[in-house]
Amino acid sequence: MKTIRETTRIVLPEGYSEYVLDADRDVELHLEGSAKSDVYLRIERAGNVTISADIHTGAHVSFLVWNASENPVTFQEDYTVERDAMLRIAYGEVNAAAMHRKGSVHLIEEGAGALVSSASLVSDEKDFELYVINEAPHTEGILQNYAVVLEGGKFRMDATGKIVKGAHGAQSHQTSRALCFDEKQNSTILPKLLIDENDVQASHATTLGRVDEEQMYYMQARGLTVRQCTSLISAGYLLPVTQFIEDETLKATLREELEKKMEEL
Repeated sequence: MKTIRETTRIVLPEGYSEYVLDADRDVELHLEGSAKSDVYLRIERAGNVTISADIHTGAHVSFLVWNASENPVTFQEDYTVERDAMLRIAYGEVNAAAMHRKGSVHLIEEGAGALVSSASLVSDEKDFELYVINEAPHTEGILQNYAVVLEGGKFRMDATGKIVKGAHGAQSHQTSRALCFDEKQNSTILPKLLIDENDVQASHATTLGRVDEEQMYYMQARGLTVRQCTSLISAGYLLPVTQFIEDETLKATLREELEKKMEEL
């Protein structure tokens, strides 16, 4: 795993690569993707993080950003995806510190695609502002965001899919779900579709609410504690993010870390 402590440009290698950001300053990262790359970026320590990336023609990049910082972090991200390229981004937000993220993905040439997803275990403040913008015909953008909000947590998801004029045959779809276990939390989901073209497909689905009391009662009646019930239900929402990168060692490590965090919180 390569450690990053300053502004860095990374040409992504083919296959799997790991990076850890451990800096006591603001850091800028620029990524260049031209192949099939699986990338794991772990945030241990940073101030403001700026990430930009160019995903070139025909490339397929999967990018997992795992925030393990004990202090608040602010992210500013901007990605461009070229012809017949695919960018998959997942954000793992399972730490107990505040986070603010503004990210945009631009599908700039025909056949470009993007999947932007997040899994958040929220006990502090987690604030997302995410955009996927279809700027060319026959592009596809998908937003999938899931959160478990605990007591004292504040979750905000502002997700926008935009199809510009002339991007015929484009698709924009999004799903956002937040599950709450306590009344002492604050959750806001703002799904938006901005469509300026007729020949497109677009959809959004949003679920925001407390866990089913009957489900909790059913599980407790079979000997589980409230903490165990909370952990098991949360796992169904959040564990899929640990499977995002096809590396078995990483999957096991992240699953163990996430389960430990759920038990602690």
